[in-house]
Amino acid sequence: MRVEIPLYTERFGSVMIHDVQRILELDSGKREAAEENITTIHKIERDEIEKVEDRLAIVIPVKEEKLKLLEGVLSGIPHDCVVIVVSNSQRSPINRFKMEVDTLARFYRFTRRKMLVIHQKDPALALAFHETGYLDILDGEEKLVRDGKAEAMIIGIMLAKTVSKDFVGFIDADNYIPGAVNEYVKNFAAGFCMAESPYVMVRNSWKYKPKVYDRGLYFKKWGRISETTNKYLNLIISNHTGFETEIIKTGNAGEHAMSIQLADILKYSSGFSAEPFELLYILEEFGGLKPTSHPEVIERGVEIFQIETRNPHFHEDKGEKHLKEMLLMSLSVIYHSPLCDQNLKSTILNELSSQNILDKNLQPPKPPTMSSPKSINIQTFTKRLEEAKTFTVFG
Repeated sequence: MRVEIPLYTERFGSVMIHDVQRILELDSGKREAAEENITTIHKIERDEIEKVEDRLAIVIPVKEEKLKLLEGVLSGIPHDCVVIVVSNSQRSPINRFKMEVDTLARFYRFTRRKMLVIHQKDPALALAFHETGYLDILDGEEKLVRDGKAEAMIIGIMLAKTVSKDFVGFIDADNYIPGAVNEYVKNFAAGFCMAESPYVMVRNSWKYKPKVYDRGLYFKKWGRISETTNKYLNLIISNHTGFETEIIKTGNAGEHAMSIQLADILKYSSGFSAEPFELLYILEEFGGLKPTSHPEVIERGVEIFQIETRNPHFHEDKGEKHLKEMLLMSLSVIYHSPLCDQNLKSTILNELSSQNILDKNLQPPKPPTMSSPKSINIQTFTKRLEEAKTFTVFG
């Protein structure tokens, strides 16, 4: 793979946010001696990427997605990655979860790849969290794991740790193009190969998010939600540095990956606020504005890569209501961040009001947050799940 070096890197305390890097070649061929002098390009060899894939778990949160889409996503993930499917699909009156497990079983019969699948609402899973003292993820009334994408991500992180992986990536199950999924994983691996810190995050920046109209396809550069979230995350940084910036372009990047060392120490915000909250928490904790409980991270620094895909991002259209919910939750975590001053809070309220999402006299709701999974005893957690046989392992 051949990737541009970042044109610019924004530093915020010990956090390094690299500007978007373009992919010049998805496959750059064999190493050539003359290329050693090209200082503006990262050439990442195929064997380097394959070594990372062998250490990488890909988590796919699923909720009522079409089975053909799920199968397509599975087919795009490189074979050496472990696949972890965390489903929150219905089990009655129609057992969608069983249909998903059957899809994975059929896929395994032909591919023999390693996969794990678990249901988010499994009582034994909730008990494993409860017995390890990690109550933040549980619904207070049902005593089960709460609904939400970030909750599925934490389950995926824990399962990635049970199979001793060093990196964990997240890919949505509603991707229409398996080749794009394959590129997402290659981009993750490229970012990990370029990183100098063990605390690293790689976020995909989509080249285009096409829309289908009567006149045909329109290759739109930015989604409305992403554009708005990016604007306010950049304002957070600008307000504290005194220099206007547009460095963040992946505020709502569902397709992203982290080293386990970073994933283990982050806090998480419930639901669709997960992706922007990750960035906010990194800025809050490691930006040098307050004492941190992780001095070892301050010393090594946190690196955030943003890599632009070559493939356009086709995904299922879930409607206007879904988009408004995403925007509300994304801006809510920014609004409630200690880095957000009163002027920016007022601007966010005006934004939500102008888009008819929230009355300007109301405060946006504060999504539940979950403490870092590092506090969970992995041996006890794994033992409880294995005793209950609550997840299915293929391979």
